[in-house]
Amino acid sequence: MRRTKRERQRMLKETIEENPFITDEELAEKFSVSIQTIRLDRLELSIPELRERIKHVAEKSFADKVKSLPIDEVIGEMIDIEPDQSAISIFDVKKEHVFKRNQIARGHHLFAQANSLAVAVINDELALTAKANLRFTRQVKENERVVAKAKVKGVNEAGRTIVEVNSYVGQELVFSGEFEMYRSNIAKKDGVNDENRN
Repeated sequence: MRRTKRERQRMLKETIEENPFITDEELAEKFSVSIQTIRLDRLELSIPELRERIKHVAEKSFADKVKSLPIDEVIGEMIDIEPDQSAISIFDVKKEHVFKRNQIARGHHLFAQANSLAVAVINDELALTAKANLRFTRQVKENERVVAKAKVKGVNEAGRTIVEVNSYVGQELVFSGEFEMYRSNIAKKDGVNDENRN
C-alpha cells in the first residue's frame, strides 16, 4: 500500500525524531522510495542532513558536560567526552588549513585541535595550558580527517592535571602531545581537595 506524500513526510519526521542518526539510505529503504525522494522530503520539512543532525545532538549533550570553554570553541567536532577522563574530536583538513604550495596542514591547526580538547576534558570552570610537550610524527594533507583522543593521566607533584592527546589519520599517529593543565579546583582523583599544596 502506497502512502500519500503527506503521510510519508509525517512518518519520516517521526522516524528522524526517534533516531536522529538514521541515514537517507535507511529511510529510503524503510519507506520504499528513492534516496532523492527522501532528500526532497527532508528539504521540504527543513530537516538537516545526517552530519548536521549528529552535530546538533552532540552539541546539546556535550554542552552540559564541557565546563572549561564553550563547545563551539573546541577546534574540530567533539564526538565523545567523559569529563576528567577522556574526549575525542574529529577535524577535517580543508583548503584553508593547508599551505598553498604543498597542501600540507599547518601545524597550529593540529595543535589547536589537541589543545582545545585537553582544555575541554578538564571538569572545571577554569582550565589553562601551563606547559606542553609536542611531537608531529607525520605531515597531514588536505582532505584528511584527524581524530584526536585525549586521556587524563593524573595529577603531577605541582598539582597540575596531565592530559595526553594522540591524533590519528586512519590508524596512523600524526601528532602526540602531553599537556600540563592548570585548573582552579585542583582535586586529586580520590576527590580530596588539594588546593593547599605548596
